[in-house]
Amino acid sequence: MAPAHLPEAQRLLFSRCPVGSTKEMRAVVQRVLRARVTVDARTTGQIERGLLVLLGVASGDQPADAQYMAEKIAALRIFEDAEGKMNRNVTEAGGAVLAVSQFTLYGDARRGKRPSFDAAARPEQARTLYELFVEYIQAAGLRCETGQFQADMQVELVNDGPVTILLDSQKLF
Repeated sequence: MAPAHLPEAQRLLFSRCPVGSTKEMRAVVQRVLRARVTVDARTTGQIERGLLVLLGVASGDQPADAQYMAEKIAALRIFEDAEGKMNRNVTEAGGAVLAVSQFTLYGDARRGKRPSFDAAARPEQARTLYELFVEYIQAAGLRCETGQFQADMQVELVNDGPVTILLDSQKLF
């Protein structure tokens, strides 16, 4: 069910999503020392220490998927404590989140040489769920910078560790 604060058109969009879909929202989460997104040489989002989240939305995803992913990422303990163990989340580490929509996380190259993106959500649905994800991250008390939806973006980062985690809303990996 779509959140009540969404406009009627967006609530209708979610009601038309297939129920019982085997799709899942996906994220590549990277612990970074800094990250930045630019579009046409203009910075749209930039953080120092924190998490770069590349977020892919599937055609069957629902608001609950965005909420789950935001809560999981906000609580993810991948920052080191005083003993050098990964025991702190991004808030405890004093970090921020840079969220970048990336439909290519649904590129399926199992057949042929050109990936198919059929499993990715349509832009209207993907934008709504991406924006909802950002709202949930902010509701967790985190500063969240963003890329620009449907733009040709350049993403720069310095991965810290390197630490890169793959997540999905159906807990498949």
